[in-house]
Amino acid sequence: MLFFIQEKGQGLVEYAVILVFVAVVVIAVMRVMGPSVGNTFSRINSSIP
Repeated sequence: MLFFIQEKGQGLVEYAVILVFVAVVVIAVMRVMGPSVGNTFSRINSSIP
């Protein structure tokens, strides 16, 4: 019966770990793709009169 008490906080920790993992992946993708996206927007902006 004692092990049921510990499961309540376990779900919150799992969600926090998943959230941190997603944040790290998003930051990594933005650092890799950021310059190319910026160049694309600059190219589109300069082509519009």
